[in-house]
Amino acid sequence: MDRLDLVADCSSCFGLCCVALAFERSADFPVDKSAGDPCVNLQDDFACSIHARLREEGFRGSAVYDCFGAGQQVAQVTFGGTSWRADPASATAMFATLPIMQQLHEMLWYLADALQRPAAAGLRPELEAARAETEALTRTTAAALAALDLTAHRAKVAPLLQRTSEAVRSAHRGPDRRGADLAGAVLVGSDLRGADLRGALLIAADLRGADLREADLIGADLRDADVSGADLTNSLFLTQMQVSSAKGDAHTRIPVALVRPGHWAG
Repeated sequence: MDRLDLVADCSSCFGLCCVALAFERSADFPVDKSAGDPCVNLQDDFACSIHARLREEGFRGSAVYDCFGAGQQVAQVTFGGTSWRADPASATAMFATLPIMQQLHEMLWYLADALQRPAAAGLRPELEAARAETEALTRTTAAALAALDLTAHRAKVAPLLQRTSEAVRSAHRGPDRRGADLAGAVLVGSDLRGADLRGALLIAADLRGADLREADLIGADLRDADVSGADLTNSLFLTQMQVSSAKGDAHTRIPVALVRPGHWAG
């Protein structure tokens, strides 16, 4: 799979994220919903009745969620194109498969990123093998996916991503802020090129004009972080969900594989 296969296609899904996942009333959701219960906004044709105004209606979490294309994989491949409404007996298994597939597709997104990094050329055979193994898992049955030890598989992939990160960042070794609590931090104009920001808490951080090229952002929480004017063009392992949860503007530079969020200013 390339990155185009890892972009959500809601028209080929059965509204799975709107049913399978649970959420609680919070700043991201205005209501509580249990896993397996359809969202109140899900229509009979599996479309969202308020898709164009999710943020305005308080469903910010839904607006930023990204399944990495797992929804259409589950709907069209794992379950052969038959919806949970057409075959109610498949519903429980289908809903349980989505979060597993989502995690596999997320790993594929990171591996695809690693494979296009010239600095990690020496790791290419191992990265290709990990991608092939992960892709093979996405084509197995729902029962096989349910029995999959995701933790063990992730333990195979994670060291490769770490080694990729080290290779890419070696030319511009930035600060090590891995797992740091930087919520609300004022980092305007900071030189964070090549920084290790894995798992960093950057909620509402002020990153205006910051240089985040080659910074490792895997698992970083960018909710409400202000990246106006920031340079993220070559950031490592950046996802659409992270970008969509942040605040940016017309001057924010992002990787070509990602889409500029409609709610960004300018």
